[in-house]
Amino acid sequence: MNGGENLYIWQSNDWPHWRYDLPALAQALADVSRAQGMLLGRLAGVGLALRDQTSLTALTDDVLKTSEIEGEVLDAASVRSSIARRLGLDIGALAPVDRHVEGVVEMVLDATSRHSEPLTVERLFGWHAALFPTGYSGLSRIAVGQWRSDAAGPMQVVSGPVGRRKVHFQAPPADALPAEMARFLAWANRSTAGHRAEPALIKAGLAHLWFVTLHPFNDGNGRIARAVSDLFLARADGSGQRFYSLSAQIQRERKDYYDILERTQKGTLDVTAWLAWFLGTLGRALASAQATLDGVLAKARFWQRWAGTPMNERQIKLLNRLLDGFEGKLTSSKWAAIAKCSADTALRDITQLLAVGVLRKTPGGGRSTGYELTDY
Repeated sequence: MNGGENLYIWQSNDWPHWRYDLPALAQALADVSRAQGMLLGRLAGVGLALRDQTSLTALTDDVLKTSEIEGEVLDAASVRSSIARRLGLDIGALAPVDRHVEGVVEMVLDATSRHSEPLTVERLFGWHAALFPTGYSGLSRIAVGQWRSDAAGPMQVVSGPVGRRKVHFQAPPADALPAEMARFLAWANRSTAGHRAEPALIKAGLAHLWFVTLHPFNDGNGRIARAVSDLFLARADGSGQRFYSLSAQIQRERKDYYDILERTQKGTLDVTAWLAWFLGTLGRALASAQATLDGVLAKARFWQRWAGTPMNERQIKLLNRLLDGFEGKLTSSKWAAIAKCSADTALRDITQLLAVGVLRKTPGGGRSTGYELTDY
């Protein structure tokens, strides 16, 4: 291949002996560890109900965004309902959930809630089967719950139209997968204690890279790689309750994610640059979680303030939509559409909330009046 030169890191003579400059990563490791401690410290003081709410928000984001990275949009209400039901949380009326949503939720929750249990072939096969409950990826039938084969040619990550495809990466041959995965899993289940072991956060970054480089399944490799990361991050936190979403941050930085993966997989086994990116992204995910927690606390303060004010289900639903970050201007027509009620009923709901001071008119006016929450 390429005149005898290695194109990919798995073709290196010393594969998979990862190398990295730990002193160069020391500041990033310290920053992330500090951010983890600050987040967990804040959460320790907010009470169980708000911790559960923060975790539900983070897990919902994780499931939605790990799918969105692959171009698949799931229904947010269905995801939230599925997670809440599995965690035993009361969020009111539950949205209907399909098998596909259930499968992604099962994988993410299994990775995090059972983080201390070994990562095994059977467990990975179970995750893969959960992602593809019908045995199809789109319109194509795939081998579910088993390593891929190369019957249709080598596993490649490609982009571009047919005839002008660009190959970004080619995975190891399928016949090498049993041995490669056995080596990966032996490393994955090795303790991070001891002076020769990788720091837990470094291991999370290496696990993600190693798994996605092997690309052991016909489809779903990215989502499972991120679940593997979540498992190792839960081990690093020492908690199966998630309060931040790495997948959500990766989705926000999707182009950089694919760029650094491609550069790393076409480089050497010195993966310092990948780990620096991984730790930086993790730090930004933790910062985003702080903002999420701010929102959860603000929502709690709002409902405490208005606890004695009578409201109907439509009003509660729309106020929660505003509290969760309503995009655009809330008008009476949008209220009617979301609440599935008449324009007159919507206006009556709004007028009642204006009268008690829950809502106010947005400044500026225009063709239609908008409404927003008063300060809380």
